[in-house]
Amino acid sequence: MTTPPTESRKVLEGIFAINKPQWASSAGVLRDLQDHFSRSPLFAPWLEAQKRSLIIADAKPKHLKNIKAKLGHGGTLDPMATGVLIVGMGKGTKCLQRFLECTKTYECVVLFGAATDSYDAVGKVVGKAEYEHVTKELVEEKLAQFRGKILQKPSVFSALKVDGKKMYEYAREGKDIPEVAARPVEVEELELVEWLEPGSHEFAWPKEEVDGAEMEGAKKLMGIRKEDAKVYSDTAARRGRKRSRSPENDHVEGAGQQPKIPKTDSEPAMSGALPAEVAPIEETPAENKVTDASVEASLPTEEKPVASVEQAEATENTSSITQDNAAEPTDATASSATSAPTPQPPAARLRMTVTSGFYVRSLCHDLGLACNSLGLMSSLIRSRQGDYTLGQNVLEYTDLEDQSKWEPQLQKQLEEFMEKEGWPIEELDDDESWEGRKKDLMEQRKDNDREKSYKGGGKKWNSKGKGKYGRNGYSKNMDGGRK
Repeated sequence: MTTPPTESRKVLEGIFAINKPQWASSAGVLRDLQDHFSRSPLFAPWLEAQKRSLIIADAKPKHLKNIKAKLGHGGTLDPMATGVLIVGMGKGTKCLQRFLECTKTYECVVLFGAATDSYDAVGKVVGKAEYEHVTKELVEEKLAQFRGKILQKPSVFSALKVDGKKMYEYAREGKDIPEVAARPVEVEELELVEWLEPGSHEFAWPKEEVDGAEMEGAKKLMGIRKEDAKVYSDTAARRGRKRSRSPENDHVEGAGQQPKIPKTDSEPAMSGALPAEVAPIEETPAENKVTDASVEASLPTEEKPVASVEQAEATENTSSITQDNAAEPTDATASSATSAPTPQPPAARLRMTVTSGFYVRSLCHDLGLACNSLGLMSSLIRSRQGDYTLGQNVLEYTDLEDQSKWEPQLQKQLEEFMEKEGWPIEELDDDESWEGRKKDLMEQRKDNDREKSYKGGGKKWNSKGKGKYGRNGYSKNMDGGRK
């Protein structure tokens, strides 16, 4: 039977999940949780246990006044994204790595016809392309090349480290980013769950655009030209677009059991385990590949407006108008082109189950290019991570203001997690018992410190006068004398 938080003296810690709201940062959610936990009777025993440990360790008074719940998260979520945020409390923070190495399920909306410097709807537009040819059938056809084991190039605005520096730091500074190889990832499930015809939705491109030299710099950083197209055209060539998939293979079995790969200094562990290799499969038919020419045709330049592939070919084959005698546009023509309303672009809602290192925003970007257009991520929901699923065992952020709603749920989840891990649930001693034990515990600590010092674990003399007595006292020199 669960003891009410107001009566319980159980020291609870472990793993739980919360539904992160949109526009809140992952770190901001942890700060909010710390604030609520500091006032909750559920975590009063844990906070008191930490305070007593600091007292025994002879901590400074200022440290005793600033005790907060120890929290960490198992995989950050973008501010614009919502959904499952795994949180570790106390000793549970040591278990977060396993949630960086499990499968996750996302639902996103791809909006076609434009690309931004952050690959999503909160960045600045760096390019626009034709999208009238993008249909539900085309998108479903192109999705095939993104299933299974693929290669994916991370967004320049990701937190991936290159040469000890996060990629988005290079991007925001406008500096060249060291070459980053495409990473092997696995997409266990990817489906189009809803096709949004132009005019049937409210998703829109960002209004702010990058222009001039900044536009060229952003394009260079993003790689929305030949280099990006080569990543997934090469991947399609390895896998084969017509790979058969049975209905059973579209269901996730044994989630979180993918093989791990070693973590390197330049590449932090992500939200799941990457596959060891990408197995080559039959060659992709030439007509289904994304070519450099098709990508260049879909991207804007400073000299000419965006044109479709068909328009580009027609212009290239026309001999009646040459570069030397091309007519300049008149004011009337320019005015009419500017005032003509632009039809709303189509969008697609996708659902996917992926392994570690996968970037949804990169999928949206690459899918736009695969469709001979551009694409950006307009919304993102993480509906599942490991064993935590929205609507089942995930706390609602909106319930935090009502302790009677979230405390019983969280208490149950932490107790179940501790039981599953085999952690004993300790009961906090009452104040009288604690006072009786405190003196003995402090004496035991002093004895341990003296033993460490005797064995060479304490402060040592050095040759620069920074010994036990500081610069103004005695210290041994290199020859063992005093100075």
